[in-house]
Amino acid sequence: MKVLGIDPGTRSFDLVLIERYRVVDEKSVDTEFVAREPRKLLEVIESFGDVDLVVAPSGYGVPPTFGDEVLDIDRFSIEVLLLSTWNDIEEGIARGEVGAYVYRVLALVNRELVKKMNVLFIPSVILLPTVPRSRKLNKVDMGTADKLSVAMLALYTYSKKVGKSFDELNLVVVELGFGYNAVVAIQRGRIVDGIGGTSGGMGFLTAGALDLEIVAGAKTWRRTDVFRGGVYELCRTLDLDEALDAYQRREEPCASAVEAMIEGVVKSVAQMATVLERIDAVLLSGRYSRNERLRRIIEGRLAKLGIERVEPVPLLEGARMSKEAAQGYAIVGEGLAGGFFESLVKHAELHRACGTVADYIVHPAAQSFRERVIRAYMESVREPKLCVESLG
Repeated sequence: MKVLGIDPGTRSFDLVLIERYRVVDEKSVDTEFVAREPRKLLEVIESFGDVDLVVAPSGYGVPPTFGDEVLDIDRFSIEVLLLSTWNDIEEGIARGEVGAYVYRVLALVNRELVKKMNVLFIPSVILLPTVPRSRKLNKVDMGTADKLSVAMLALYTYSKKVGKSFDELNLVVVELGFGYNAVVAIQRGRIVDGIGGTSGGMGFLTAGALDLEIVAGAKTWRRTDVFRGGVYELCRTLDLDEALDAYQRREEPCASAVEAMIEGVVKSVAQMATVLERIDAVLLSGRYSRNERLRRIIEGRLAKLGIERVEPVPLLEGARMSKEAAQGYAIVGEGLAGGFFESLVKHAELHRACGTVADYIVHPAAQSFRERVIRAYMESVREPKLCVESLG
């Protein structure tokens, strides 16, 4: 099979075509350009020629779902994959927010892909049966579909690098992205926990997890506020190196914002040490994992915790410039479709993913949100894959 994986990043859309275990083509398109010209992304997708399967942008994740199983692609994309509404998106666009433009692109592209190609949507961390229910309570983002994809890439390539089977490895995979940071824990080759970009520490764009007193005090929140409140708010630059310069010069308030981001990553890794038998390696991925200064700082902090093995996620054979998430998207979809990576996804039990990301919300104030997402999922796919173990 030739399988195309699409990672809709905050800074760039990366596309990777794989055949068996290697990358045969890859492209990257600036997100801002795609946001202005959504049809350009479709042209890039079509430029790959005939492909057997497209693993489409899957947002917050769904159980494995092929395009022909979707009854209402707009509702499926906007309400289930993006946890949003057209009104939210239109309001964000009116304010000029890039995140809203990205959401619109994803909805429009998924609509066209389902019409023209064989498409598959994939899960996120919270949907996996290998994550205990106790860790899912009042969570939605334990790692979106792209974070799960990076974790699967890391498991496959690292196992190959060190010559060990999947069930011999305990790994912590860290994503250092332009907008968000996330951490995923793998025990014996299965994902058992995750801290998503909106539920962990501060990211470059996102505030991450918020004190509920802030939530109560602000009262009104927009869907696109998940893109706000991070390092950028205090450093006023989208250039990581400029922020790190200010950090090293101890210029406030930027220095404190960068420290909060770094400390948040380290604390998240330390938290995963409490649920794993051991940590064989911490593997770094994402745009900012390529920044040598940031990487050295994180490595030094983790060394103080006794974690000596910190290295980049190894890439697939043939990969040159694409991000890890796009490669992960491709291998997850290829495996779920019964290809070369089938043993990987079956070992990780991705094929058993079920339910919606809202299933485990306990807080009474959010029950209408929970019900809305579940209803949208059940009404937008032909045969919903619900979980027996959800909260009912």
